[in-house]
Amino acid sequence: MQITKPKRQRKMLFQAPDHIRRKHFAARLSPELRGSHDVKTIPIRRGDAVRIMRGDHKGFEGKITRVDRKKYRIYVEGLRREKVDGTTIFVPIHPSKVMITNLNLEDKWRKQILERKKEAYKIKEKTPAKIHSEVDETKELEEKKTIARKQKRRKKTAEKKPKEPKKMKKKRITETKKEEKLKAKRTRVRRKVTKKTKGGK
Repeated sequence: MQITKPKRQRKMLFQAPDHIRRKHFAARLSPELRGSHDVKTIPIRRGDAVRIMRGDHKGFEGKITRVDRKKYRIYVEGLRREKVDGTTIFVPIHPSKVMITNLNLEDKWRKQILERKKEAYKIKEKTPAKIHSEVDETKELEEKKTIARKQKRRKKTAEKKPKEPKKMKKKRITETKKEEKLKAKRTRVRRKVTKKTKGGK
């Protein structure tokens, strides 16, 4: 079920665990890197070279100095602004506004991630027709199963004895009640008659 309320979306975003927060820091790669690694996006890390693609600082390039996972912001080297009191601070930028121009591959785990993504991308490119055919086959099997279930239900309903309509049942119930009431009245009358006769004697 997809969450549509903004307050619930914000709650899910800012209370997310680290393994989900990491995915929100994914940024697209430059065309050169995409051609060499066969990867479209990857989570940003400290040390990556970056170009800002949108906003007031569009076109600025620099290395990432800090990644703030709590506030979902990154800080680029050299991108600063002055406060009213004269002090300078780094400008926070959202990772979606950024394109990676150079990757930091000092970590061996990151290299493995790129290789794994590259292999998956190649498999998708090679066999798109097979995947579609498998999907079609599964759909056909599901449709056949649903048709068979419907046929079984129809057979079961046909084999069962025809039930009496509800109206008839109600009439029978009312008739039995009337008969019971008449019997009760007769017994009362008989008792009264017997009492009177005994008293007269």
